[in-house]
Amino acid sequence: MSNHTLNYPASTAPSVFTQAQLDWLPWIDPLPEAELTPRHFEGLVDASRAKSPYFRLLARDPDTLGARTRTDKDIFYNPDGGLPRAERELAAAATSRLNGCIYCASVHARFASHFSRREEDVQKLLDDGVQADLGQRWNAIVAASVALTETPLALDASHIDGLRQAGLDDYAIADALQGAAFFNWANRLMLSLGEPAVEAAQA
Repeated sequence: MSNHTLNYPASTAPSVFTQAQLDWLPWIDPLPEAELTPRHFEGLVDASRAKSPYFRLLARDPDTLGARTRTDKDIFYNPDGGLPRAERELAAAATSRLNGCIYCASVHARFASHFSRREEDVQKLLDDGVQADLGQRWNAIVAASVALTETPLALDASHIDGLRQAGLDDYAIADALQGAAFFNWANRLMLSLGEPAVEAAQA
């Protein structure tokens, strides 16, 4: 691994939560795309992820990356019942908002807006924080996601009751909690490895 660290002007780092497309810049070198082997691509799962410096950095441990990617895809893309995609993304966006991961929040907020067509409500979550009033169903998803993010012990029967009262069945509740739990971990990993940056075209 190279000892070289990547630097960029502090002014390019976003200071507020946004739904805009952001760059992500690592603090240590990712693998060069030209050096990826078949084993690395197996860990990436999707070859297109080789374009991402984040995934090329994680590809230094391809076995762990493979498990991470398959888990991620199953939580967010599995269509077999459960929570609609927009609300899986909402759970991840709320978790990222609480954890302060501007990059992850931007990604999942965009997906939540796209699939729900509720861009103003999603932006309200980003602007006002996890206490924003988004209506009963979304409030219940955000509250449970936030409790789990703060500490697993903070998630209790009242949160599950709130989800049930908002119309979620067992599979939907599992999807919401898995989305929050996965990104509670993923946020911390990303926050420890680099920083978001405003894309050059926006700077």
